[in-house]
Amino acid sequence: MSATGVPPPPGSPLLRAEHFVRLTARVLEQHLFTHHFRNGGADPVERALDAYRNEDGGYGHALEPDLRGPVSQPLHTGHALRVLDSVGRCDGRRAERVCGYLTSVSTADGALPAITPNQRGHPTAPFIPVVDDPPGDLLATGPVVGLLHRSEVWHAWLFRATEFCWHAVESLEHSHPYEIEAAVAFLDFAPDRPRAEAAAHRLGRLVRAQRLAALDPDDLEAFPVAPGYAPGEHHFPHHFARTPGSLARAWFTDAEMARSLDHLARSQQEDGGWPIDWRQWAPGIALEARPMVTIEALRTLRAYGRPIG
Repeated sequence: MSATGVPPPPGSPLLRAEHFVRLTARVLEQHLFTHHFRNGGADPVERALDAYRNEDGGYGHALEPDLRGPVSQPLHTGHALRVLDSVGRCDGRRAERVCGYLTSVSTADGALPAITPNQRGHPTAPFIPVVDDPPGDLLATGPVVGLLHRSEVWHAWLFRATEFCWHAVESLEHSHPYEIEAAVAFLDFAPDRPRAEAAAHRLGRLVRAQRLAALDPDDLEAFPVAPGYAPGEHHFPHHFARTPGSLARAWFTDAEMARSLDHLARSQQEDGGWPIDWRQWAPGIALEARPMVTIEALRTLRAYGRPIG
């Protein structure tokens, strides 16, 4: 019997995933699935996302499942921007409103902290510490800045945040997979393309030298899990290069990428969903996060031309 207790119908990966999403997902992810795979409109997605928006222009209410409680946080707001971007709505007044919130919580150097002190008192993943004076963080800032550049948003805050990202990315020496993913999310859409390509080339050498990408799913012992990560929390080439157009795609051979995508396809579970591999610190985390991971897995496979049904 599957983890959800209800076996999926036989069929394609997409049909099995749809069964899983309809059975377990929040309203937001159900509308996202419909938009991406069943020709659904963007309006239902945006209406569902509005339930997580606060008066300060940010987003909260556990939109990012590892942060509970109603208060706005940069990680929630970055997640909201990814949703808006994925349905073509990251523009105009929406972006202006979000940038106002980002300005209000940014550090002196224009960066976003991973988490702000108003999270204190609300349930929070133990690997995201709440501190009184949080520093700027590439993990929070890079993906947001990249998406805003992708959508050709112009805002005063974005200039300072972009400079922070350049400095942070070009200063990386010893890193970990999530930080590299955040760097790629910035570089893929940074406006200075020659500079982005040079920075990506350097990061690719770093990733291989530090064995941050598991290049052989059949020999994972050769690729150590980063300190502080959950056991088995490996990152594969497809995590860094989520589309063939990513700068990170050049880091991996065709054979390495094929093995990574084969592994991703094989990872669909009996219930039709894909697993999460980070620490599950509360009972509801996997239930809320797995539909997100499932949609992302299907989008990655489709971007690389893999059949999903």
